[in-house]
Amino acid sequence: MASAATHASFLPPVLTFLSAAVIGVPIVRLLGQSAVLGYLVAGVVIGPAGLSLIAEPETAASVAEIGVVLLLFIVGLELEISRLVSMRRDIFGLGTAQLALCSLALAGAGLAFGLTPAAATVVGIALALSATAVALQLLEERGDLGSAYGGRSFAVLLLQDISVVAILALLPLLATAGATPKDGWLDEGLRSTARAAAAVAGVVVVGRYGLNPFFRLLAAAGGREVMTAAALLVVLGTAMVMEKAGLSMAMGAFLAGVMLAESNFRHQLEADIEPFRGMLLGLFFMSVGMSIDGGLLANHWAALIGATLAAIAVKVVLVAGLFRLFGSPWLDAVRGGAVLAPAGEFAFVILPAAADLRILEGDVPRFCVALAALTMLVGPIIAKGLDALLARRPAEALPPSDVGDVSESGDTRVLVVGFGRFGQILSQVLLAEGISITVIDKDVGQIRAATSFGFRIYYGDGTRLDVLRASGLAKADLICICIDDADAATKIVDMVHEEFASVRTYVRAYDRTHSIELMNRDVDFQLRETVESALGFGRATLEGLGLSAEAAARRVEDVRKRDVARLVLQQAGAMPDGSGWLRSTPEVRPEPLTAPTRPSRALSAETRGLIETQRHEAATRVLEPEDSERDA
Repeated sequence: MASAATHASFLPPVLTFLSAAVIGVPIVRLLGQSAVLGYLVAGVVIGPAGLSLIAEPETAASVAEIGVVLLLFIVGLELEISRLVSMRRDIFGLGTAQLALCSLALAGAGLAFGLTPAAATVVGIALALSATAVALQLLEERGDLGSAYGGRSFAVLLLQDISVVAILALLPLLATAGATPKDGWLDEGLRSTARAAAAVAGVVVVGRYGLNPFFRLLAAAGGREVMTAAALLVVLGTAMVMEKAGLSMAMGAFLAGVMLAESNFRHQLEADIEPFRGMLLGLFFMSVGMSIDGGLLANHWAALIGATLAAIAVKVVLVAGLFRLFGSPWLDAVRGGAVLAPAGEFAFVILPAAADLRILEGDVPRFCVALAALTMLVGPIIAKGLDALLARRPAEALPPSDVGDVSESGDTRVLVVGFGRFGQILSQVLLAEGISITVIDKDVGQIRAATSFGFRIYYGDGTRLDVLRASGLAKADLICICIDDADAATKIVDMVHEEFASVRTYVRAYDRTHSIELMNRDVDFQLRETVESALGFGRATLEGLGLSAEAAARRVEDVRKRDVARLVLQQAGAMPDGSGWLRSTPEVRPEPLTAPTRPSRALSAETRGLIETQRHEAATRVLEPEDSERDA
């Protein structure tokens, strides 16, 4: 059993990170800046360059990398393979051009400042890479991940992640430049490539044929915690496989996400992963802030600041030009350039590796690491400033774009919660009209039944706010709550009104009492689950007794109007029998809408006893208000 001292040594760093996030991020957000900047500044303050509250920043950085892994998994969940294929022009065309052009420009600057050709090449490539975590976070905060320039930005980031294995393989060759290459380097390069290709193929096969049955089995067994554990197992397990094969962990997580993008369990997985992703990604940004060398910054602050601004300017100009060349309007091109300007997370892998191989010597590795960290610190500020500047200009007409959308194709207009008997019939009506809908249900059997409908249906608990948010409810026109659990339906209504005020609520009411509760909550529409079917049944019965179809329809419509009128009175608290206003919601009892022509008759002794008891209770309820008035 762990001692008290062990717990004490474990808690202070955790409390330090949490306090820095809770204090730093709100302050920066109040100043109108991105949350990314808040985390970075918080890391600087608690790190070696600030108050030195964290003794081992390297340990935090290794854990924080999982945040980037989870981020790429969630991004992968947003992409279907078909849309990924449609983005190939931007991935391999624009992405390759960005990496090559920026690397050449920044390497040329390194040569001008006296670096060797090998060192300048490494520095140029490291700084040409972009910060995936920073870029995606900025796009997510702006709501632009699904825009044309957001799609192109993501394509560039994806190409960079793919190229990391080739860049790391290039380092030993640069270390032997000017000398005879070591024996066997070609064989080792081929083995590394084959190992990486085998790992990718294995992940694709397992993801394509194994993950859906795996999650279906777990969902049938029940247990929300098990589903969360399984989601983390898949993400982190795939990331580890990719790392062992020489690829980036983020690349592995992205592949796992893409394999599950069309899964019925996608929204539930996204909701389960999201809390871990948010916290660990914040920790990653703080670890970047802690990596800044305070002594180096104090001694070379002018050179570092100048190099930071120059590197960002070069990347913004070059990337904006490439975006424009690939069809983006100027405003979007500049926004894309600003988003991709900060140096990437892999700079903190490539630069130390180059130092170990003696490609970079002296203070050069420390200077370049500090430079990469500063671009991540300053980049969001510049991106925010450019956004504010561009917002003052009139918007350009956007040309048609062939960029693959990284959000779901086709906006979901209606979110249907519950795919039982009621939800299925509703879905038939919407499907007949061609309305785009997404269905959420936590019953695996219902998910299987929905596979032939052609719309999106996902495994998930509709009473969870994170599942509703992950399903895209914020962009829907309305939500249809079709579950047969009155308490759960009411809970969903409350969450939607609180978090998605613009979304209209259409609700299946369990009974009359539930209808009154929903009316009190100002839902846009509610309907008792049996009322229309019972009225239709009654109409058919009247026709069977000889009434004409028109007469039966008029009679049914008259009953419907009387029922609605009584429901409104009961919702207001006024009983239709004239007993007055009630101070609380009444206990709703079945009452005839049309006055009976004769009293009820009992056909057995037991029935007579029940009727007499009911009449006595009714008389008591009528007399109680009069007694209360006399007492008053």
